Amino acid sequence: MNKYINSEANQHVMKLIQLGAAVQVVSGKMVYASFKFEQDVEVSYAYNINKNNKYFLERIKPYPLSIKEFENPEDVIELIKIDYDQFTNAVKSHNIKNFIKINNSLNKSIKAFEDLFLYYNIPAEYTQKIEHNIEKIQETIQKASKECNRVFFTKEPENL
Repeated sequence: MNKYINSEANQHVMKLIQLGAAVQVVSGKMVYASFKFEQDVEVSYAYNINKNNKYFLERIKPYPLSIKEFENPEDVIELIKIDYDQFTNAVKSHNIKNFIKINNSLNKSIKAFEDLFLYYNIPAEYTQKIEHNIEKIQETIQKASKECNRVFFTKEPENL
């Protein structure tokens, strides 16, 4: 089985090289962690150790989110613990399902926007409309962060 996997990986690498990619095959580790919460909410993470011995963490569920690269596994675990605590608190909200739905819609919009500019020649008027709508969403998020009660204090928000 292992020889088959190596052979298939080598074929993939060759195809990428033929496309002009600089490819480095790293024999590393990937870790997948998943937690189940109330209201049928599952939160899953994957992190891998890259060629520079750094740890790249992503949240897979309930919506995809690249988090960041860490120097050591302790920092990865600490961030997952904080995230776990945040979701433990968030699932108590009657809005958690709607929050997840909105996040998934935003991710779908990001993918659709990428398809739009990769597949079509888009006039400036459309990009300006899209940018205006994104600014409105950001304004609404900022307004909500100022007007709503904060419920999590272990860590400061990084993106507000």
